[in-house]
Amino acid sequence: MNLTLASADGARLGPEMAALAHSPLAIRGLTVSYGEKPAVFSVDMTVTAGAMTAIIGPNGAGKSTLLKAALGIVKPLSGSVTVFGKPLAEARGRIAYVPQRASVDWDFPTRVIDVVTMGLYRELGLLGRIGAAHKARAMAALERVDMDGFATRQIGQLSGGQQQRVFLARALAQGADLYLLDEPFAGVDAATEKAIIAVLKTLRDEGRTVVAVHHDLSTVRDYFERVVLMNVRKIAEGPVDEAFVPEYLQEAYGGRLATAQIDQLSLAGA
Repeated sequence: MNLTLASADGARLGPEMAALAHSPLAIRGLTVSYGEKPAVFSVDMTVTAGAMTAIIGPNGAGKSTLLKAALGIVKPLSGSVTVFGKPLAEARGRIAYVPQRASVDWDFPTRVIDVVTMGLYRELGLLGRIGAAHKARAMAALERVDMDGFATRQIGQLSGGQQQRVFLARALAQGADLYLLDEPFAGVDAATEKAIIAVLKTLRDEGRTVVAVHHDLSTVRDYFERVVLMNVRKIAEGPVDEAFVPEYLQEAYGGRLATAQIDQLSLAGA
């Protein structure tokens, strides 16, 4: 049976348009180039609402670039992005973004609580005053990541894992519907990784949508329901059981992973 959906003006939408209208993040034909060689080539991606999706692929596959282009941080050569069926500019307030920890200047002199309240700048405006209610939201977010006791600490004095928790707290304070994270587990300790994945799964259980660039293939099945597998172009997208399989892993990674490794990873949850 073909799915149709009525748009606001009464027009009937086909299955493809219905999927785009419902998707928290829909990317079509996205191409990004640094110089002559594309970093991302004509990628389509339709994120499923209320699920945790991993973007995986080898180093240099364009995973982070795809996320940045979807957010407008990097300008694509071509393609389109919609967020909850609307242009990015109209729905940006529904997105929270956690960048790679390595891309942040941790020497900037600011306190943990200030970093978290920065997540409210769209609500406050550049000159808005931070009131008691905003500080309470920030502290609640820090409590969710077990960092409320560090609120007045300088951000540069924290460990890598603690810094990552603070950046997650900043995203939580926004109360977003779509969370985009770039390598959230890179360079953190095991306790921090466990704490972060617990928070992300709670967000999913609350009906939020989580998309993360992820590098550790051994945890894909434990952490995510869906995957987008890419190497400059998209190779596979779908539920883990369908897309995280030897055929697609071999195509993405080639000789970078031994066949035995690929079989073990893909069959671990079977």
